[in-house]
Amino acid sequence: MEWRRMDVGVLLLFLVHLATALEVPLDLPQPPTITYQSPKDYIVDPRENIIIHCEAKGKPHPSFSWTRNGTHFDIENDPNVDMKPQSGTLVVDISRERVEHYEGVYQCTARNKHGTAVSHNIVVRQSRSPLWSKEKIKPIVVQEGVSLVLPCRPPAGLPPPIIFWMDNNFQKLPQSKRVSQSLNGDLYFSNVRREDTRNDYICYARFPHTQTIQQKQPITVRVLNQAPVDDRRPTFLIPSGSSSSKMVLRGDKLEMECIAEGLPTPHISWTKISGDLPSKRTSFLNYNKTLHIEDVSASDEGDYRCTAKNQFGSVHHTIHVMVKAAPYWIDVPPRNLVLAPGESGRLSCLASGTPKPTITWAMNGISIENSPKDLSRKVEDDIIIFTDVQPESSAVYQCNISNEYGYVLSNAFVNVLSEPPRVLTPPNKVYQIIKNHQALLDCSSFGSPMPKITWFKDSRSSILQEDPYILHDNGTLEIHIAQAQHNGKYTCVATNSLGIYENHVYLEVKEPTRILKQPEYKEVQRGRSVVFECTVKHDPSLIPTMTWLKDDGELPDDERLIVDSDSLTITDVTEDDAGVYTCIMNTTLDHDSATAKLTVVERPDPPTDLELTDQKKRSVQLTWTPGDEHNSPVQKFLIQYEDSLHHRGHWRNLTEVPGTKTTAHLKLSPHVHYTFRVLALNAVGFSNPSRPSRMYKTEPAAPDENPTGVQGFGTEHNNLVISWKPLTNLQSNGPGLHYRVMWRQKKVESEWNTVTVSNNSKFVVSGTPTFVPYEIKVRAVNDHGAGPDPAIAHGYSGEDLPVAAPENVHAVVRNSTLVEVFWDPVPAHLIRGNIKGYKVSYWRKHHYKHNPDHMEQDILVFSGNHTQGMLPGLHPFSLYLFNVRVYNGKGEGPRSVTQQFKTPEGVPGSPTSLIVTNSNLDSLTLEWSPPHDHNGHITGYTLKYQPVNNSNELGPVEELALAANETSVTLPNLKYSIRYKFYLNAKTGAGAGAAISQEAVIIREEGSTQSLHPIARSPPHGPPHKASPFGNISSMIGEDWALISWEYWGPEKNFSAQYRLNDSESEEDWNTEFVNGSQNITLKGLKGGLCYRVRLVALGHHDQEFHHSKELLVTLPAVASRQVDIATQGWFIGLMCAIALLILILLIICFIQRNKGGKYPVKEKEDAHTDPEFQPMKDDDCTFVEYSDNEDHKPLKGSRSPSNGTVKRDDSDDSLVDYGEGGDGQFNEDGSFIGQYSGKSASRDTAEGHESSEAPSPIKAMNSLNSFV
Repeated sequence: MEWRRMDVGVLLLFLVHLATALEVPLDLPQPPTITYQSPKDYIVDPRENIIIHCEAKGKPHPSFSWTRNGTHFDIENDPNVDMKPQSGTLVVDISRERVEHYEGVYQCTARNKHGTAVSHNIVVRQSRSPLWSKEKIKPIVVQEGVSLVLPCRPPAGLPPPIIFWMDNNFQKLPQSKRVSQSLNGDLYFSNVRREDTRNDYICYARFPHTQTIQQKQPITVRVLNQAPVDDRRPTFLIPSGSSSSKMVLRGDKLEMECIAEGLPTPHISWTKISGDLPSKRTSFLNYNKTLHIEDVSASDEGDYRCTAKNQFGSVHHTIHVMVKAAPYWIDVPPRNLVLAPGESGRLSCLASGTPKPTITWAMNGISIENSPKDLSRKVEDDIIIFTDVQPESSAVYQCNISNEYGYVLSNAFVNVLSEPPRVLTPPNKVYQIIKNHQALLDCSSFGSPMPKITWFKDSRSSILQEDPYILHDNGTLEIHIAQAQHNGKYTCVATNSLGIYENHVYLEVKEPTRILKQPEYKEVQRGRSVVFECTVKHDPSLIPTMTWLKDDGELPDDERLIVDSDSLTITDVTEDDAGVYTCIMNTTLDHDSATAKLTVVERPDPPTDLELTDQKKRSVQLTWTPGDEHNSPVQKFLIQYEDSLHHRGHWRNLTEVPGTKTTAHLKLSPHVHYTFRVLALNAVGFSNPSRPSRMYKTEPAAPDENPTGVQGFGTEHNNLVISWKPLTNLQSNGPGLHYRVMWRQKKVESEWNTVTVSNNSKFVVSGTPTFVPYEIKVRAVNDHGAGPDPAIAHGYSGEDLPVAAPENVHAVVRNSTLVEVFWDPVPAHLIRGNIKGYKVSYWRKHHYKHNPDHMEQDILVFSGNHTQGMLPGLHPFSLYLFNVRVYNGKGEGPRSVTQQFKTPEGVPGSPTSLIVTNSNLDSLTLEWSPPHDHNGHITGYTLKYQPVNNSNELGPVEELALAANETSVTLPNLKYSIRYKFYLNAKTGAGAGAAISQEAVIIREEGSTQSLHPIARSPPHGPPHKASPFGNISSMIGEDWALISWEYWGPEKNFSAQYRLNDSESEEDWNTEFVNGSQNITLKGLKGGLCYRVRLVALGHHDQEFHHSKELLVTLPAVASRQVDIATQGWFIGLMCAIALLILILLIICFIQRNKGGKYPVKEKEDAHTDPEFQPMKDDDCTFVEYSDNEDHKPLKGSRSPSNGTVKRDDSDDSLVDYGEGGDGQFNEDGSFIGQYSGKSASRDTAEGHESSEAPSPIKAMNSLNSFV
């Protein structure tokens, strides 16, 4: 960062130039700059060559020299030392000289004509790992409980060694709150125990620089097998006393330790007296015995207290911490200055330390006091001010700040140049930034005087200096929150008094990478699979890479872990798979990550160590140790027992306890040999049972309870059966279990009758009165006494059939289908049992119209002690007979006197049928059959009809009144091509009955009038009280459709029609068509000749099915397909003529070739059996099959031959044979057969030639033609 300021302190007006770490292009003149050097404290390995680094840059390239221990180091005269070319780095070959010869303080100098730079002092020392001094260590014998310190005292090394204690097997000795290692390597025992006895306490020292390990002689410790020392309060082993002090340097780590002895082992805690501990930098190590603070600062100075405490007391120690500081830069080291001639500037060397450091300046490695005078330079403590500089003012200045704890040294040059501006940022650089992130566009420039930077975007219409753009002093353009509209080309322009320079860069704003679906916490059972999903969205121009981690490390190399593009699958999960899984989606610009935890659960391990305590006669205490829960807490423990005395091998549940308990108090029964086991239950399931406990036997005792379920009942009219639920073996409490059964009549003062029953759970008392109440008791008894006094149960002796019938039986007719029957109850003593109810038997005796006899009885049962009942569903206009009888648990009593009643007239049923006949252009005749159920005297019929248009809308209604003796009517003046709907119902004195409906259409087709005769099957009609809300359903059919109409008296307005084939049985085969606000529907797409079942469904809200109609059978007629007579079609006639002409031409060609003596190929003998009708034409060349001589002797396919196997040919039949020139056939020299014929062959009338009686076949002609092709 460069600034120009006025310095008021010297009362002059000039610009002060502050710069950031200024980089001068190496093609310009500049003083040397140290770029790399070895550390101040440089420890080298004595087994390797010494390399002391010193690298520098400058223009011209600098030369190098060294001093050692403050004097010039003559490298050229030392054969063991070389300097690398173009570098100041020294390489010391130690093969011919000991390393100690080259230990010392080195300083590098880099110089060119513009100045001299120097390195800091490099102290070179070789690392040392001395051997342990030989010593004989006597065994240490101590009493149990005392404290003990085993010293290590390793040899001093460079750097100091790392200490650890191991045994003879190179295993680390276990450490704890009681036994631990101090910071100096000693092993401390707060108190010893007998198990501390061993002879291989070995201290090891590892020297990290040379990677060597030194071993101390083993120490033997023997703890006496005597009574331990008494318990005691803590005391500190280290540090000693009540307080101590410690000094630490700023930036180092602070370690303080307190180790105490005591019995029991004390606990250590830490506090800061003068404030709080810095939580982010503080850690407690070595079982709280060490307080560790990282990166110490001045705020960590103060008093710290460690406290050791056990149950017998506590002890405190206070440590006073002082923080000192070696010199350090307050801000940054001095920065290089590049000034144009005549400019001004300053070098600042701002540092601090404790105690306050001293500051010295040097120029080109020489104290500034001894350097040449420069009027443009003025030194003021830690600042050098330059005014009106000139080219000769160029030099390198050294600032050295030191105190007793160290020093810092920095080089900074002043370079006086005159240079036009240049931009150092590469041209056309592309910056890719994630949306909503900060964008920084560099315009690193150089020039002297310092260039001014301006920025433009795209068209360069305006300077970018307002929101959202921020221009930094080093030329960087910042966009705090980059958006898509910031994409584009940017131009930075650098300008000074010597010129102008511009550079172009490009900004691309990308969409951020985001995890849309994060992996979720999974809890899975061992052996199963788990899938973590990780769905990501990213900018399409960026290439994503998905990485999965487990516990912040790489996934195990296991084929069970399957990584897909958006998921991680783990199969056959094991407990080792538990952990935290992280999916990371990386692109070249950003990344996003999400984590999820996998917990592997399993059934718990079985409990162990079952122990029985607090043993009593009727109880015992059971304790156990829980097994591993496998990441799923135990919810409860189930305790089971085995009774090896009564049920060996059978385990029963005894009790359950919560999963937080490991003890159960068990209540036991006498005379049982108990063995217990415990099962643990977690969310996965029950564990395996634990190993059984030892057996626990309880002593026998008298029963604690009596049988339950005691009851008395009779199986005969003169007995009483007493039964009960017997006691179990566990309830018996001892051997010799039997039962003392007692009974007596309830309402008669009598003594208890007693009997003893063994090995049974019932007893029968004979000779009892019929249906008498009894009191009953059953008592359990064993060899050790009787159970408690039992409770009294109640029962009855056996029942007998009732001996009396109900009286005063009569009926009251309520309507034509309902009658109410009344009777007087039968006295209880005549029922002779527990009354169950009354049965009313009734039957239809007489019908006024048809006078049939109906002797089938219906029975209605009225449970309980009723005196009346309703008989529903009766036939109107009928005579009924009925009687009443009582029944009990034994059976029915005698019938009452038979009575009768008559039902009045009711409305009739619908007519049996309604059909349409004699349909003409404007009239039709309706015929019907009377109702099956008259339900009274038929007084007449009512016929209603109305037209229906194509939208199923109904027209006006016409109504006719018809006499009772009519069964048909002719309706004139109807319109053709109109569909009509007809309704017909019958009437009695009680009113009109249900209507049957029918539809008909008069159709005019091709000059003739045809009536379409509908087929209707009326559903059977049940009694009126069972009628469905659906009324008459009718159908009209066509070739592939059926019109279904219906009546409905319910409130529903929406319907669906369901249909399926008649022979289908599955409910899933129903097809559904929905109907809204209408009572007819046309089912289309049906198949002719098939029978369908159709039913209607009334629908409520949300298409809920409320009512179903009865099914209607609809059979469609089998309609012959309409065929066009192609013989009358012009195209067919033309085609036939063309074929005939083609055949004629072929025949003529054949005849000509035959007359010229054409040759015919002869087939092989085996081909003579081939039927040429089954020889296909060749598809590839469209030629005919080969000619066969026996073609003339086979009938055409489909021709019929006489039974004797001969066919008489007509005289007009032609054959190629008829036109031959000779008689017998001959073979030519080439093997072809030449037919010599004269006239017609006589053999054609013999059985050898079977010629078709049909017309000449075109196929034959084509086969003949094939011979010439």
